Amino acid sequence: MLGLLDWIKLGVGAAAGAVLAAAVVYPVAHWKGDTQGYNRRVAEVAAADLKAELERKGDNAKLNGMSDFNLCVSGLRGNGLPVDACEQLRGVSIEQPEP
Repeated sequence: MLGLLDWIKLGVGAAAGAVLAAAVVYPVAHWKGDTQGYNRRVAEVAAADLKAELERKGDNAKLNGMSDFNLCVSGLRGNGLPVDACEQLRGVSIEQPEP
């Protein structure tokens, strides 16, 4: 039959085994979790970058079709400035001679 000292030895051995197992399992599990979190964050950043690039391409296409006057007006109005300075970009109107 096991005496009190034997039970204490078994308990100490079990506790030591649990500590040793935790010392091995915790770093591995922590590294695995960090890797998954990093990969998820990289995917989120890549998706946000792609979305921003597509929006810029759409904005660039719209801006490429605008005249100098319209670009000036949209830029100044966006900043709350008067658009009088843009009048010189409007261009000279060519009057048609009367027949």
